[in-house]
Amino acid sequence: MPVTLRMLEKAEKEISKLERNVKGAVWDFQGKFRREPDSPGLQLKQLRGSKLFSARVKDDYRAILAKVKDNVWLLLTVAHRRESYDDLEKYAERFACEVNAVTGGIEFVDVLAVENSINERRPPETGTPSLFGAYSAKQLVELGVAETLVPIVAKLTSEEELLGLIEYAPQLTGEVLLALHDGKSVDQVRAEIVEPQAADWPVDRDNLVEALARPATQVTTDDEQLKAVLQGDFDRWKVFLHPTQRKLVARDYSGPARVSGGPGTGKTIVALHRVAHLVSQLPDDGEKRILLTTYTRNLATDLRAKLVELAGKDVADRVDVVNIDKLARKVVDNVERSGRQRVVLTDHQAIDEWRALLAEMGDTGWDGEFLADEWSHVILGQALGSFTEYARARRAGRGRPLTRSERMSVWQLAERFAKRMDDNGWTTHAATAAQAARIEAERAARIAAGELSVGGRGYRYLHVVVDEAQDLHAAHWKMLRAMVAEGSRNDIFCVGDTHQRIYDNVVSLGSLGINIRGRSARLTLNYRTTKQILGSALRLLSEESYDDLDGGVDSLAGYRSVLRGAVPTVRGFDTLTAELDGIAAQVEEWVTSGTPLEAIAVCVPTKDLVDRVAARLAAAAVQTVEITPDGPKGREGVHIGTMHRFKGLEFQRMIIAGASDDLLPRAAIDRRRKTDPTRYAREFRRDRSLLFVAATRARDDLAIFWHGAPSRFLYGAQNGN
Repeated sequence: MPVTLRMLEKAEKEISKLERNVKGAVWDFQGKFRREPDSPGLQLKQLRGSKLFSARVKDDYRAILAKVKDNVWLLLTVAHRRESYDDLEKYAERFACEVNAVTGGIEFVDVLAVENSINERRPPETGTPSLFGAYSAKQLVELGVAETLVPIVAKLTSEEELLGLIEYAPQLTGEVLLALHDGKSVDQVRAEIVEPQAADWPVDRDNLVEALARPATQVTTDDEQLKAVLQGDFDRWKVFLHPTQRKLVARDYSGPARVSGGPGTGKTIVALHRVAHLVSQLPDDGEKRILLTTYTRNLATDLRAKLVELAGKDVADRVDVVNIDKLARKVVDNVERSGRQRVVLTDHQAIDEWRALLAEMGDTGWDGEFLADEWSHVILGQALGSFTEYARARRAGRGRPLTRSERMSVWQLAERFAKRMDDNGWTTHAATAAQAARIEAERAARIAAGELSVGGRGYRYLHVVVDEAQDLHAAHWKMLRAMVAEGSRNDIFCVGDTHQRIYDNVVSLGSLGINIRGRSARLTLNYRTTKQILGSALRLLSEESYDDLDGGVDSLAGYRSVLRGAVPTVRGFDTLTAELDGIAAQVEEWVTSGTPLEAIAVCVPTKDLVDRVAARLAAAAVQTVEITPDGPKGREGVHIGTMHRFKGLEFQRMIIAGASDDLLPRAAIDRRRKTDPTRYAREFRRDRSLLFVAATRARDDLAIFWHGAPSRFLYGAQNGN
């Protein structure tokens, strides 16, 4: 008699890591089981003294199942026979399936795996008291801790043991225990973690049928979903919103709000779900009243694709998804309408033009690079329109103080430079952003005065959502502030992490009219990167201090991963040729183990290395995709790009190549160590953050390669291994 077979989400994640031939056997097994579960070849047996069943997947693997009702089964895990099947009685003791007292969802626990994970970390006996001795078993269960694990929890005496338990425990159990360990009260844990995930109706812990129907029981329900798991579809993990983050998404904010957190904590996913939520509140008039923006073009492309995957094309079509500089260019073009195409200069080209201007004037009192920075980050960065504004402007982090007369000299030079740019039909992204900010501010003033209304509404957007907020500079924020009504509800929602700032833009949102006080939240649990990868990445930042976008200091204290995996591979080669061969060998090893090409990436510091890696992989018959400023040039293949292009992306397995001392940090930085120590420190930190961003793009495996001498940034990461 045919039956329905569903798969618990936890089983999906475990099965996705199995070797390819085992995944194929799982696919065959589920088909056979659905058609005829009593087939002798499946060897279906009930575990002694348990509600669970075992069935044969292949010679060495067994499926563990729960019978929900006569024709409905739930696949809980697939385990190797040598680990779990030698003794059926012990097998029954090893696995537990129960209904959570808080969520009402079905939870599966591999008790032996939990105990082994804890024992690996257990310190020598010292008489240390239990971490959770102050809480009764009843309290822990009522907070959502899996009842099966409560006796084990009572014996934990160190944070390492706790992390060992959390690695294999249900997610709610881990979050509750971490929060209690971090010093939060029972009431705080209940309000912040438990209540957002609590069942909407009373929980009957003996009713699996009811538990299976609850939202807390995440299951695969059809062949296509299962096939996605077995084929290693990495994209399906990229838009999952954790239950504790739903309140951030659905909250009605009285003004601007910000969500911060380290890599992998779900900031971008929160932003995407926030956009979908805001669209659901719009009138059904088809207009684009929501802006979703970020700094780079390729990340904007990725956000659009994820929004379509999350909410569908109809929702995405109600949203302007555009990178911030393209948005500024659009604002300026709408006003100028001259048809004149301006050439956008790079930062290096702008510096050369400053030097040329000084040479033509015979002015040897100023350095062209200093003036280019002052013009870009202070005058344009703050959208200053007069000397009076510049004379009062804050110049935090600029290093060299300027007297009023020196500021006057700089301002006059800036006016000459602006004319030079205009005469030649040149611009920069910073200049365009400053112009757009002035245009939008003037437009907002006219709206406030009742002089302007377009299409029945004055402001361009009802809501603005910003991803990677730390990379926008002040002119961008001034433009965004003017695009949505100040004082309106849910006007601006931004997510970011200043530890990942890879562009030289430091701002205080409060000084720009974006007051986030009382509307900030911080995410601390990493759901993407393993503890081993995260530990190596965090050691890269151990010597630095970072702002919080609002005049304070940001910290990654309490930031942790509950996932465990392999220690990152850190390896040097004598020559670039040898390193390229090492890259090809590592990619081949991952592909052979069943990792799809598109789930692998190679990240390098320079475009030249992008081309060299692509050529070497092509010689090995490995298909590649380059990540360009506009996004990947395709989908099928190993993704290769410079570190800047990996901002906001994630991959199952990654290689950071070219992590050599003359490339990270850039060799050009060192010459500023004595001539401009403030700028040296700023650019040194920026390159360090760039490596941190790259290292935290990996989910399961990370390899860091170099040739010659290793980057000085790696000393901490190597020492930690």
